[in-house]
Amino acid sequence: MIHAMRRLIYILLSATMTMNASAQSMVIDRVVGIVGDFNILQSDVEQQYLQMKMSGTYMEPDIRCKIFNYFVEQKLLMAQAKIDSIEVGPAMVEMALEQRLAYFISQFGDESEMEAYFNKSIFDIKDDLREAIQEQMLTEQVRNGIIEDVSTTPADVKRFYRSLDPDSIPYVNTQVELSQIVAYPSYSEEAVFNVKERLLELRKRVQDGEDFGTLAILYSEAPEAARRGELDFMFRNELDKAYADAAWALKPGQVSKIVESAFGYHIIQMMERRGDRVKTRHILMNPKADANAKQMAIHKLDSLKTRVETDSASFDFLAKWNSEDRKTSVNGGLIVNPRTQASTFELDQLDTRDYYNIRNLQVGDVSEPFESVDHNQKVCYKLLYLKSRTEPHRANLKQDYLLLQGMALQQKNDEVMNEWYIDKKATTYIKVGAPFRECTELGPQISQK
Repeated sequence: MIHAMRRLIYILLSATMTMNASAQSMVIDRVVGIVGDFNILQSDVEQQYLQMKMSGTYMEPDIRCKIFNYFVEQKLLMAQAKIDSIEVGPAMVEMALEQRLAYFISQFGDESEMEAYFNKSIFDIKDDLREAIQEQMLTEQVRNGIIEDVSTTPADVKRFYRSLDPDSIPYVNTQVELSQIVAYPSYSEEAVFNVKERLLELRKRVQDGEDFGTLAILYSEAPEAARRGELDFMFRNELDKAYADAAWALKPGQVSKIVESAFGYHIIQMMERRGDRVKTRHILMNPKADANAKQMAIHKLDSLKTRVETDSASFDFLAKWNSEDRKTSVNGGLIVNPRTQASTFELDQLDTRDYYNIRNLQVGDVSEPFESVDHNQKVCYKLLYLKSRTEPHRANLKQDYLLLQGMALQQKNDEVMNEWYIDKKATTYIKVGAPFRECTELGPQISQK
């Protein structure tokens, strides 16, 4: 329970930020704990208590003690970082800060809404976040150093699994493994010419005074069209190379010439530059394949499906040499789940079109060719091969070894960290304020300090 509480508080701290001024005014601040050279404030505990309450988390009677103990442990990690001269570069902090800030802004809708909610300017919000992020990055480095040599053997995993109460064994939903062969319809020179002509026309309309964002809503084929074509602040390496090269050559307000990227053809408008990141918006268009090109792609996949079904070649072999999707062809067509980096998908994690085409397949079956989109949202045609399927079940060593191995490793990491905290509490100067002196979570060596 203590380990689970630590992780819950960590998640909440990672996903939230300092409460607004009205919430802070409810707390008369004071130092309630000292760990080495670091203070714990009453407001630290109360703000986290409020965040947990607002999130609907079950609140145990001694929840404030658990929160206080979490902060003690965080300060112990900070003290160790100071001893080990561990530092986090300002560039890394700023990168993480901007990513966290972009997440918050996306949740609120825009920057002004976030400022109104927290009753602070964007600059004050950044200052609040910067210190918290730097501390988090430092403590992560220390923690990773403590557990870097922790590992599990097959015997460890078996012992862990056998130690689980039957009701605590995780329930695994239906999972599938899929491989694919992808074919793209070819585009005529005329189709490419038509797209470029349309983009040039839109570029001229912007230069003549029309609003880029409105035109993006009306004409762009990008997922961001509904947001006026806007991409939030991004680093160069987060963008397609051709897109990034064009964007970095622009000044605020300027519109690029036509840019061809892996996603299609764009015109790009620079909105704002902040250090190593830029905010842009774009209008994306792709050529339209004619009926003959579509039929040729389908015919290619039909032929490959026949070869698999007549046992003249394996799906993996054909995917490796015939699929036009480079990301999966090297693995024999095997699709990796972008959420987990594993090869399995729960059914609700599949693209709707993929699910529709494999829902009635048996293991070893190949779907009919169907129209879909690739990871760049470009139109393509696919064959899907159902490599494996597991029905809903309680986790077991045969089917879910990797899941159980991860759980066993987490338990060992928690045990190692708990021993480290006990040792450090015994050897570090810690002073506990009156509200928390009776907290048993702190351990007998400091609960009366």
